Amino acid sequence: MTLEESIKMTVEGLGLHLYDIVTTREHDRNIFRIFITGKDGVTLDQCAHVSRLVSPILDVDEPMNGIYNLEVSSPGIERKLKSLDHFRASIGDLVKIKDIANEKYKGKLLDVDGNNIIVETEFGQETIDFDAIISASTYFEW
Repeated sequence: MTLEESIKMTVEGLGLHLYDIVTTREHDRNIFRIFITGKDGVTLDQCAHVSRLVSPILDVDEPMNGIYNLEVSSPGIERKLKSLDHFRASIGDLVKIKDIANEKYKGKLLDVDGNNIIVETEFGQETIDFDAIISASTYFEW
């Protein structure tokens, strides 16, 4: 079982969903971030609980050469969309997408049909091939 599978099993055992795992470096620190979601959002207590349960797993299968800070949080209201599952979970949200042809789309995510992402933009409905997407995220109009 991979590290990601172990973390996913732990998170799902709590009735939550593993959204993403990101490793990064900030201010000369390695950071191992686990993003979780839940049906009704995620509380600080749930993040702390996941952190306590995942820590022993990371002690056995150490990421980043064992030198890191663990962070567990919600992906937030404005979050990156990296997988078809991320897009499916964001249907109805506002999204920004950039594709390999450097086209930019901004609008409401209507559907995910197979490998196609369907967005309602100010110019009408657009269908974007998931494999052509370079970057995508949800956004919130304040």
